[in-house]
Amino acid sequence: MSVIIKEVTTKKDLKKWIEFPNRLYKDNEYYVPFLASDEMETFSKTKNPAYAFCETKLFLAYKGNEIVGRIAGLINHAYNKKWNKNAIRFTRFDFIDDFEVSQKLFDAVVNWGRENGLTEIMGPIGFTDMDHEGMLIEGFEEFNLSITFYNHPYYITHMENLGLKKDIDWFEYRISVPEKIDPRFEKIAGRLLERKGYEIVTYNNRKVLYNDALEAFKIIDIAFSKLYGTVPLTPEVIKHAIDGYVPVVNLDYVCSVKDKEGKIIAFGVLVPSIAKALKKSNGKMLPFGIFRLLKALNGKNDTLEMFFVAVQPEYQSLGLPAILINTLTQKIIENGVRYCETGPMLETNTAVHSMWRHFDKRQHRRRRCYIRDI
Repeated sequence: MSVIIKEVTTKKDLKKWIEFPNRLYKDNEYYVPFLASDEMETFSKTKNPAYAFCETKLFLAYKGNEIVGRIAGLINHAYNKKWNKNAIRFTRFDFIDDFEVSQKLFDAVVNWGRENGLTEIMGPIGFTDMDHEGMLIEGFEEFNLSITFYNHPYYITHMENLGLKKDIDWFEYRISVPEKIDPRFEKIAGRLLERKGYEIVTYNNRKVLYNDALEAFKIIDIAFSKLYGTVPLTPEVIKHAIDGYVPVVNLDYVCSVKDKEGKIIAFGVLVPSIAKALKKSNGKMLPFGIFRLLKALNGKNDTLEMFFVAVQPEYQSLGLPAILINTLTQKIIENGVRYCETGPMLETNTAVHSMWRHFDKRQHRRRRCYIRDI
């Protein structure tokens, strides 16, 4: 039976497109579904402010009446302008183990890229650095995060057959929480606070956090600006992210560092893992998904996922991460957390890797962004 590719043009088809991985991985114990409502919003031109500088086309692959694969093509004009590139991106690339399926889906994106005069394809990578990125190439028997893709090992062979090559990798670590604070961090943090007059800020008021987050995201934008694949975060993208995070984030795991003038120079956010809650609810909010998510975020949870640790570039070599780590670790130990998941870290980002050198850690997953001329 031949493979037919259809472009997603209706809300009904979009729901099928979002749902496909849940069926593909229904018997896989390590797969964690994305929240369906979040994915609907991500691919809504009226709700996702990244569409101000991005275009997408979504495709489904059919064999008869059965959906056997999906892909999204994404033209990020801000990325191409910033990095002087001529690239189309692909993301959400999922398929059964049939090369005709992956080939025809991939060709649909390639052809759209050529129609727009683009000369290379890269992925999986999304709208901004806050979107999901990187195909899993190591760690297939590790329970996935709520913020990352999971995929079968056979995807790697398909990427190679499609002529794609490695562009860059991300590493992920599972860090065991120590029983007590490392005195080295306490010493460095105490010295900096005394000599430089820095202030540690923790939060018990979401309105205060909201205002600080607007400033902090500007730091995140600057701190990450030289990293692979990043684009400038517009005020609309920043506000959209903050509107999503601040109402649900656990305030125990947020802190910032301010200088003598009261300006934020470092910011860190960890989030109780919602991966198990998403798995149990299959990515659905109703009827019980919302209660499972709230319990995971605010109840007893032994695992945290690291969302952001950002330091103003001119302060990055001055030990500020030690202040963030020391402050957050105190609360983590107090709350009985056992593990922290770092999330994807670029293999070239030695500064962030060095933050965890004094911890008991295990590099348990690796992800890859591929690239090819078209």
